[in-house]
Amino acid sequence: MILVPSKNKIISFISVLLLLVIWKIISIIYNSDLILPSPETTLISILKLVLSKNFLLIVGITILRGLIGFSISILLGVALGIFAGVNETFHAFLKPILISIRSTPVISLILLALIWFKINTVPIFIGFLTMFPFICTNVIDGIRNVDKDLIEMSHFYKLNKINIVKNLYIPAITPYIFSGASSAMGIGWRAIIIGEVLSQPQYGIGTFMQTAQTYLLVNEVIAWTLIAIGISYMFEVLIRKIEKLIIDWK
Repeated sequence: MILVPSKNKIISFISVLLLLVIWKIISIIYNSDLILPSPETTLISILKLVLSKNFLLIVGITILRGLIGFSISILLGVALGIFAGVNETFHAFLKPILISIRSTPVISLILLALIWFKINTVPIFIGFLTMFPFICTNVIDGIRNVDKDLIEMSHFYKLNKINIVKNLYIPAITPYIFSGASSAMGIGWRAIIIGEVLSQPQYGIGTFMQTAQTYLLVNEVIAWTLIAIGISYMFEVLIRKIEKLIIDWK
């Protein structure tokens, strides 16, 4: 059986190919690796980084920071989001906090975190503050979109709040949780790497991006950027696959 790529996959491939062609043309125009190295030069840099001795350690620690920040965001975001969704008073209390966190420039948070925390903790803190509002807000929206008739029916049958949350709210907000998690992951990785760039822990993608920039190694800066994009994409795909498995199981 021959598998034929879908129309969307073909269009996505063409889009990526077009970006590479534009990149190649601009690199030819500038004709300088100090401004914009060619795609093939960058590919060689990626291979060198991947084969380097500390690559897994560097990438692994950045991923670990991301997962810690994401885990804390999920736990607090879902718990507080459910409570805010079912309790109007708490929602009124939490809303300004979420808006403030979401509206504060990331650079301000990093500069304050550099004063408050140890260097290795700064990216985790920034990742958490970036991801938490997305997840919490999505959970609140999910709770508020639950069918009102089902809520009234649960009250009619005098179900306790724990059963209502467990059997009504959580199944209903599952898509909202995964949607928030996907958005949070995309934004969170960027924030964590920015935190590493400014806090300069011993190991981390952001640390080595900053080092490459200091020595004008533009090819390595772009190489680390593409590696970071790959990590973000990998986790987004993973989240979507877990969501599909849970929905199919349900």
